[in-house]
Parts: sequence; C-alpha cells; structure tokens
Amino acid sequence: MSVPALSGRVFLLITGASQGIGRQIAESFAPLLGDGSLVLLLARSASGLQETAGKLSGKIKVHTVSVDLSTATADKLRDIIGTALTPAGAKQFEKAVIVHNAASVGDVSQSTVAMTDFQVWRDYYDLNVFAPAVLNGVFMEFFNADAKVARLVINITSKCGIEPFKSMAYYCSGKAAREMFFKVFAVEYPNVNVLNYSPGPVETDMLRTVQTNIGDPEVKEAFVQLATSRSALTTEQTVSRLVKILESQNYKSGQHVDYYDSGY
Repeated sequence: MSVPALSGRVFLLITGASQGIGRQIAESFAPLLGDGSLVLLLARSASGLQETAGKLSGKIKVHTVSVDLSTATADKLRDIIGTALTPAGAKQFEKAVIVHNAASVGDVSQSTVAMTDFQVWRDYYDLNVFAPAVLNGVFMEFFNADAKVARLVINITSKCGIEPFKSMAYYCSGKAAREMFFKVFAVEYPNVNVLNYSPGPVETDMLRTVQTNIGDPEVKEAFVQLATSRSALTTEQTVSRLVKILESQNYKSGQHVDYYDSGY
C-alpha cells in the first residue's frame, strides 16, 4: 500500500507510543515510510517504548524518549525534537507527521457536580489539552514554511468529544477542547493537513478502566456490553481504518472523522 502522506523520507512523531493505539500506529505506519525516515516515539514508559521500537522495521531510524508530557516545558520539548533531528535539521525530510495520541480518561466515577477540585481539573487538562497544544506549536517551529516539507497533524479524538456521556465529563470536555484547538489550527494553517480521527471503541487499558470504574449504571452497562458481545475494535482494526482514510484524503482539513463514517 502507498499512502502519499506517509511516503518518502518522513519525520514521524507519535505520543503515547508505549502501548495501545499509539504502539499500533507506529507498527502500521512504519512500513509505509521511505528510506531515511525517522520515527520519534514519546511516552512515560521507557520499557514500553523499547518494546514498540523493537517491532519496527530496521530500514528506518527510531528514537525513543521517556517523558511526562503533562509536566514537560516547551523548552524540554524543543530539546527532544531538536536532538532527534540532529544538526541536519528539518530540511533533511520531505514530510513531517505528528500524531497526538497520548491521553487519559480521568476519573469516571463522578458526576459533574462532584468535580470541584481545581487541581484535578488542572492535572487532567495539562496532559490532555495543554500538552498537545504546546507540543504542536513546538513541532511547527521546526517544520515551518521555511523547512519546505509537507505536514500532517493527526489528533486522536473520540465520539465523547462531540457527544456527552454521563460520568465522563473530564474525558468528554477534554476531547472537545482538544479537537476544537486542532480545528482552529487547521483554519489558521490551511497548508497543513489536519485530521481529527475518532478510533471507535477499542480494546485498550482505557476501555477496561471505563468498564470497571464508570459511575453511571446506564453508561456502565453500555460499555460492559462491548466486552460481553466482543464488539470492541482491535487496535489493528482501527489503525488500518486510519491508514485507509489517509490514503483516500477524502476529508476536509480539521474534520472529525470516525471509524464508522462511510466515504473514506
């Protein structure tokens, strides 16, 4: 398969790459990259990152950095990307791709009126909204118009960003804010290809956390049903769909595209 957005000499950055969807994106994207490409994998788990790196093709370079994105400063992120690029810089690549995947579901046991701790809100938004926004800005500093590379930004979003689910106000509000940020980015920078991809219900640790801890009984039953009916998607299924969407390019930059949407 040839995916134009991922072909040639590519710099690919993936957050949350130590497990789940992030790991699968690395595994599925890597074979599509051309010789001389570099994959930068970020996550908190150093061992998980090494496991992911070990699954990638030897034809590309892989750089892993264990980092807590919720506390990393812009300068720290500049250092990480700059070190990976080496003195040759951004111009050695034909394309630059960043996948904002890292996220947490937050406390799903509470209703909205119980969410009264400012620090919990700040911690949640630091990782899920502020970190991808700042990282995206830093990434674009390196891969600006002067670098003359084609740029693709993928934000892993959720149906929860456009539809409310009881007991999931942290997650729903965070996904909504994050998606809108990338929609604004898309209209500000029309020469950057931006996709908000909603992967559907995927069998991951996050899904299992929701199934176990969700406070609202109605929503809990719906999520538990995914397990009993075995209807949750595998990471391979959802990332394969993402690749096909990128191959078709049949979306408007910044658009929310769900796994189940037709026409892609």
